[in-house]
Amino acid sequence: MSKENVSSEKIQDNLLDAAAKIVSAIVSKPEFDMNDLSNVVVNVFKSLQKINLSPVAVPAGKNPAVPISESIHDDYIICLEDGKRLSMLKRHLNTTYGLTLDQYKERWGLPQNYPTVSANYAKRRSSIAKNIGLGKTGRKKTRTLQVAS
Repeated sequence: MSKENVSSEKIQDNLLDAAAKIVSAIVSKPEFDMNDLSNVVVNVFKSLQKINLSPVAVPAGKNPAVPISESIHDDYIICLEDGKRLSMLKRHLNTTYGLTLDQYKERWGLPQNYPTVSANYAKRRSSIAKNIGLGKTGRKKTRTLQVAS
């Protein structure tokens, strides 16, 4: 079996799974008429096929403001969109570009574990949280037993 056949079969399987989930959600509604089931299944599957065959819009010639390898520093993270030095990316991306962190990572092909806050900022926040006692509730103190000799 060729790679193309395997990938097209995988795509087909993914489409069927997605269609099944969508149809089951539609059918679970109390106002759904079971006489429409076959039409719903066909329409959902056709819609998913159309979406799958649609070309994905990729920004032409979009280059990061700085090389990705140079965007991570201890004191700041450099935004690949505009080159700004930030302690944390989330608010900047949302307010300036309307992007979520997942959209940003997908746009630039970044791994899921790509840092979105600077290392020193994360350490500072962790230290503050520990100092005020966060993360300690629910733990029982253990007593040390002293053995009499």
